[in-house]
Amino acid sequence: MRVLAAMSGGVDSAVAAALAVEAGHDVVGVHMALSRNRDQFRTGSRGCCSIEDAGDARRAADVLGIPYYVWDLSERFEETVVADFLSEYEAGRTPNPCVRCNEHIKFEALLDKATALGFDAVATGHYARVVTREAPDGTVTRELHRSPNDEKDQSYVLAVMGPDRLARAMFPLGGFASKAEVRAEAERRGLSVSAKPDSYDICFVADGDTRGFLRDRLGSRPGEVVDTDGAVVGEHDGAYAFTVGQRKGLGLGRPAADGRARYVVDVQTSTNTVVVGPAELLSVDRIGAGKAVWLAPPPTAWVDDVEVQVRAHGAPVPARVRATTGTPGQDGAVADDGVPGMELHLTGTPLRGVAAGQSMVVYRGTQVLGQATVADAWRGRGG
Repeated sequence: MRVLAAMSGGVDSAVAAALAVEAGHDVVGVHMALSRNRDQFRTGSRGCCSIEDAGDARRAADVLGIPYYVWDLSERFEETVVADFLSEYEAGRTPNPCVRCNEHIKFEALLDKATALGFDAVATGHYARVVTREAPDGTVTRELHRSPNDEKDQSYVLAVMGPDRLARAMFPLGGFASKAEVRAEAERRGLSVSAKPDSYDICFVADGDTRGFLRDRLGSRPGEVVDTDGAVVGEHDGAYAFTVGQRKGLGLGRPAADGRARYVVDVQTSTNTVVVGPAELLSVDRIGAGKAVWLAPPPTAWVDDVEVQVRAHGAPVPARVRATTGTPGQDGAVADDGVPGMELHLTGTPLRGVAAGQSMVVYRGTQVLGQATVADAWRGRGG
């Protein structure tokens, strides 16, 4: 097959490209330039897409003996991932930019361009497995599964890609149980990135100051922090900078009457108000989500033997789920918005701090069944 290997300049993508070459594919490496200020986008292990990263990707491609190109996708990245990040926070929701990057950049812009150029698949350094099954009638299906490397598993951020794009994706690191194995593989192959630190946090917020980034882009919007009785307990510089479940950085002027810690329980962007309250108000066992993407047949009736994960590194919890034809809400109604939705009931311990805008991924065992964006979360039992 003709395979386009996405090479970020890190060890994972370099080894993924090497394994694609070793498998006998006709491989071409490409580095995605996503930043408009590439020389400023790495601070130690923070950020990505710097000139340094592009150089590391080129050197890896040279070692592998494959052609290498740089594709400038910075405008598309700004218009989709960064714009979504800003608009979601401005609306009082909590986005996951890595999910949006996989949706709009890696498995939309990159994959679609690769297909147009005659490539059969795109290979990336994500930690996830693709399992191919053949039915008795000869029908072949591809399933997305968790990586055996629990610490690095990235199936959560990949679930948004959908079955059509999954059919044209390759994850050569799917069988690796640890990052140490990948680094050893890179060293054995003479790849200079074998000891390069992992990047982390939000790639376009290289200094890690998300609140400062939002303030620079959205401006200062002073407002009040109130408790659940409506009493003013503090001030803020913009409600958009807060997320449900947040405890630190609230700037409260006085402690709660009972002395207990307070958390953000609501962000009301219409009044630019942040509401704080006790931890028990964060516990939910019902979730309604929209923009559902299914990698398995959508369950129109309730399915019980599943788990749900609402954070990239969060623990999955047992649940039951069903597909809906619109976005469900806590009033029991399903919005007639024409957007496929997902309703979920937790069957074990309630979750805390589930925020609108988060990505919700449903698993059966290690298999990803589907993904959706949280629209609402509430307590449906026990108060």
